[in-house]
Amino acid sequence: MTHEEARERAAAALERAGIVLTERERAEIEVADFGLGELERTGLQLLVYVNTERVCAKELVLFPNQLCPEHRHPPVDGEPGKEETFRCRAGSVLLHVDGHGEMWLHPGDQFTIPPDTLHWFRAGDDGAVVSEFSTRSRDETDVFTDPRIVR
Repeated sequence: MTHEEARERAAAALERAGIVLTERERAEIEVADFGLGELERTGLQLLVYVNTERVCAKELVLFPNQLCPEHRHPPVDGEPGKEETFRCRAGSVLLHVDGHGEMWLHPGDQFTIPPDTLHWFRAGDDGAVVSEFSTRSRDETDVFTDPRIVR
């Protein structure tokens, strides 16, 4: 699957979840394959609405059984690292958070991940749409457990 095909597929999933997109937002959906070249298995599609010094809001789209690999958001410039709340909008997502174990999130379920905490998530068989609300996002500073990953 090309990145453009993934972008279109993600836009369709967002629309099925009742999330209205502008043409600009459709074009700005980021496709992250983490440098592994196995997007259908390991990857993430995301749309950032806002990312300021204080807050961030995103939509995350995962295709069926797609995995976002284990990572953490470390302290940066004296800040404790990103704290993020995941709220499932459609489908289901298995979320693993160090110290909290694994939990399934279904539409309406949410969980807040503390800063600098290892976590990973994987969509269920029908994929997932997850809204993320967080403190400032600095994806380029994320630390992944797998050293092959490039963000």
